[in-house]
Amino acid sequence: MLQAIGGPIPPNTDHAVSASLPTWKSNIAYEEGEEWLVNKMQCGYPRFFVHPNIQRLAEEIVRRHGDPETEFSTLFPSEKAAGVCVSFFVSRLPPGESSKVRVVNFVPSPHTESKSPAITSFLSCVIYPKEYKSIAKQVWQHTGNGISSRRAEFCASALEDGFLVPEKGAATADSISQRFCKGPRRYQGRGSVNGVPRGITAHTGTSEKSLATNGLQDGREYAQFIEERFGRNLSTSLADQAKLAVRRRIAGVLTADVDLNVALEKSSAEGRIAGLTEEEVFLFPSGMSSIFNAHQILLSVREPMRSICFGFPYVDTLKILQKWGPGCLFYGQGSSEELDDLECRLKNGERFLSLFTEFPGNPLLKSPDLQRIRSLADEYDFAVVVDETVGNFLNINVLPYADIVVSSLTKIFSGDSNVMGGSAIINPRGRYFSTLKEAFAREYEDILWAEDAVFLERNSRDFVSRIERINNTTEKITAMLKECPLVKDIYYPKYSPSLPLYNMVRNPNGGYGGLFSVTFHSTTEAIAFFDTLKMLKGPSLGTNFSLSSPYTLLAHYNELDWAKSFGVESDLVRISVGLEDVPDLQSRIQLALDAVAEARGKVT
Repeated sequence: MLQAIGGPIPPNTDHAVSASLPTWKSNIAYEEGEEWLVNKMQCGYPRFFVHPNIQRLAEEIVRRHGDPETEFSTLFPSEKAAGVCVSFFVSRLPPGESSKVRVVNFVPSPHTESKSPAITSFLSCVIYPKEYKSIAKQVWQHTGNGISSRRAEFCASALEDGFLVPEKGAATADSISQRFCKGPRRYQGRGSVNGVPRGITAHTGTSEKSLATNGLQDGREYAQFIEERFGRNLSTSLADQAKLAVRRRIAGVLTADVDLNVALEKSSAEGRIAGLTEEEVFLFPSGMSSIFNAHQILLSVREPMRSICFGFPYVDTLKILQKWGPGCLFYGQGSSEELDDLECRLKNGERFLSLFTEFPGNPLLKSPDLQRIRSLADEYDFAVVVDETVGNFLNINVLPYADIVVSSLTKIFSGDSNVMGGSAIINPRGRYFSTLKEAFAREYEDILWAEDAVFLERNSRDFVSRIERINNTTEKITAMLKECPLVKDIYYPKYSPSLPLYNMVRNPNGGYGGLFSVTFHSTTEAIAFFDTLKMLKGPSLGTNFSLSSPYTLLAHYNELDWAKSFGVESDLVRISVGLEDVPDLQSRIQLALDAVAEARGKVT
């Protein structure tokens, strides 16, 4: 159960999504960048911590195509994703400085052209001066479009063995920004289908010397390389089938706990709402990527307008709306009074592109009034995007109130905390359906790595039974805490003042999810609870094992007062319940509560 500081969560997992920060002190040290802690970090949440596989590949690319003393590289799965990074650089750098940013694209070598779908996926590297690292970091964190650790692992081997080579010449920021800075509507890049860029041809100008240097001279066949890299039990040829099965599960067409073969035999049928099939479901490399790209696509089909962020959001959602496009109107309470204010603005002629909200919110688990939001959207013509990650579609059905529903598949859908993924669903009965369907057909590119798709499919086969079990366990644990006088507040949909709004969209057999937050009467008591709690501790949620974190410290360390102004206390503890037995979890919680009582006694 216990894991050393900085170790992967789950333990002994090469592509773990979380990392161990088991004490209050270690979380603060992580945020402060203290050397004793940073040096122990073996991994971290992928959008905030660059996986060692990715770090090594980026360093190797700079060694070959840049200056390791003065430059860094950030890696993306496509030229279009890299273009987003470049355009962000251009918007932030002083005039003339953008010429120092360039892109090196990698393509299959002439020896491997069209031999396997695995290698034809694109790798695009943005190289820039080290002093601009913080700019690239924002793009990596907010967009969620960076490459995955499995893609990096594959590409590093392919690069070393000569199966992946640089495209002739490096594109400059100025040349790229002519396409990308104008926004998605005018983007003339290649795009991709099923992860394969349209029109890609291998660069034939690579010298025999460079090919030999890259390892092709040993005569090893590409088929042998694929076999050694993936093995017979994880064939990347299954990627398309795995993606189809995942899309069907998300659509609600396929929810039984079945294997891939059964999933593919099932014919398409209506899912969560009438007319919904897998054709309206789109996959992304992360949940944040689905949010970012939903916003980009909305910007591409309507005139530039501000969006609305309604309710206290996960940090990067708000940053996306603020940093890309015309800006954002933020309603951090998610209250009826704020909807009154919005309605007043709309009546006075203000127009908006879209409204983004979470159902329920994180970490206070409040539910927005989707019915009223939908009514305002219909009357005043703006799109509604709902993030259902915390609620999950087995518990709730928010699609009738949304134009786009986004979700992080990294969380409860996968559960194993070893792969990233995201999804976006277009409501086939929504007012913007035709427009959005055309826009997705034009703008969408599938950059979910083949190997990641296979893991997502395998992990999600039993998600129905897992969610049911976690729902039941969490209700019992939260009931225990609600009755405890040591607890100041517990945040959970079942006990929220917004419960009627949650129940309005709750499915007949749906529960209240596996996430809750708790606060105590002092920070000392919160620390005693967290440090004593015998549970894996780190970022993320929706894992098959219980996971805890001092959420506000991790998500809002540099804006704690701002978070508190919206009711999010700095010493809040968030817990994601896993598959452990109820008595086991109750005993762990009780031990932590005993520590709270002891801490209170000492203070008194």
